[in-house]
Amino acid sequence: MELKELSQKIRDAFPEAIQEEQANAIVIKKESLLPVAKFLKEGETQFTNCHCVSGLDRKDKQLEAIYWLYSFKHRFMLTLKVILPRENPEVESVSGLWKSANWLERETFDLFGITFLHHPDPRRILNPDEWTDWPLRKDFDRPDFYRLPPVQGLKG
Repeated sequence: MELKELSQKIRDAFPEAIQEEQANAIVIKKESLLPVAKFLKEGETQFTNCHCVSGLDRKDKQLEAIYWLYSFKHRFMLTLKVILPRENPEVESVSGLWKSANWLERETFDLFGITFLHHPDPRRILNPDEWTDWPLRKDFDRPDFYRLPPVQGLKG
């Protein structure tokens, strides 16, 4: 399997879904992510493994949600990207298709502020619950000092 062949399969099934083809990735329109992901997992391509979900801050007023999917049948790793606006970046969760996406989407939310709609547990996973910043965004201003709230029952 090659990226061009896979891209054509997606175009045949979803003519309007692909926003751009890059050298090593396919950029999908955000409203097409869930149907395309389901097609890739359940169709003949059998991308049964969601290896990673992450984010990327392009600093030009947009963010990217990036998905690395693997097909054991075809021994092929696919990179899917979704371009999101910097303000209110939201995309559907794929955790209903791949259980591994659950924590990966939570981590991406926690570090980049990308909201995964209909996620079953959209809590922060790495940073304190009261944080309002996104540490891996390029405009992140690191606090000079952060004090954790006291833990109940501990002395000292």
